[in-house]
Amino acid sequence: MKKNIYDTFEDISDFWSPRAVAEANGQMVKVCKLKGEFVWHHHEQEDEIFLVLKGSLTIRYKDREDVVLGAGDIHTVPKGVEHKPECTDEVMCLLFEPGETAHTGNVIADITKSVDQQRSNLGA
Repeated sequence: MKKNIYDTFEDISDFWSPRAVAEANGQMVKVCKLKGEFVWHHHEQEDEIFLVLKGSLTIRYKDREDVVLGAGDIHTVPKGVEHKPECTDEVMCLLFEPGETAHTGNVIADITKSVDQQRSNLGA
């Protein structure tokens, strides 16, 4: 099945609400619109890759220097490392992570999306 990720971005109205667009070998590719601040969290067992397609995204860390990503930049957040993505203006981002990765990691928040909610776009 062919999908256009830019079309998927057009369908997204909620910030920080990732949608899976592809999966292979237990890994997922998710599209996400970002704006504002996310929650401090970590993923105990999973690395998380951010690829910015549009805008500027800062990954804040408690134990290391922050990383600022612009369009075309990619960054891996290592498993177990506390981080908080944030951006002033809208960002279009791809996330690459294992399929069962919890949206907000070790934290449950009002914005938390279940794995099933993130996968709901795959059948469309």
